[in-house]
Amino acid sequence: MAVSRAGKRFPGRKPTHPGAVLRRDVLPALGLSVTVFAGRLGISRQTLHGILNEKHAVTPEMAVRIGRLLGKDPGLWLRMQQAHDLWVAEDELAAELASITPLPQLAASI
Repeated sequence: MAVSRAGKRFPGRKPTHPGAVLRRDVLPALGLSVTVFAGRLGISRQTLHGILNEKHAVTPEMAVRIGRLLGKDPGLWLRMQQAHDLWVAEDELAAELASITPLPQLAASI
């Protein structure tokens, strides 16, 4: 599990899933219930629950909906999801990745 996470802010810490940010910070700050928030997004409560419970990813379409509703850049939600997904993939593939030797002549030119 000693995969290099160079250039990341907290290399040993799993990035927060955007659903956790919505659940812990956004909904309470707005004083909105899951039902009302889902309705404002134009999605079902079940879909929103999947994201809030970190079972489903924030897709580009969902990021656009959230960004529009909150008046924020949709890219923020996608970047958070991507950071989370990459960390999970690196962690899950750590043993396999350790056996892959980089090609130095290509790595330098890319």
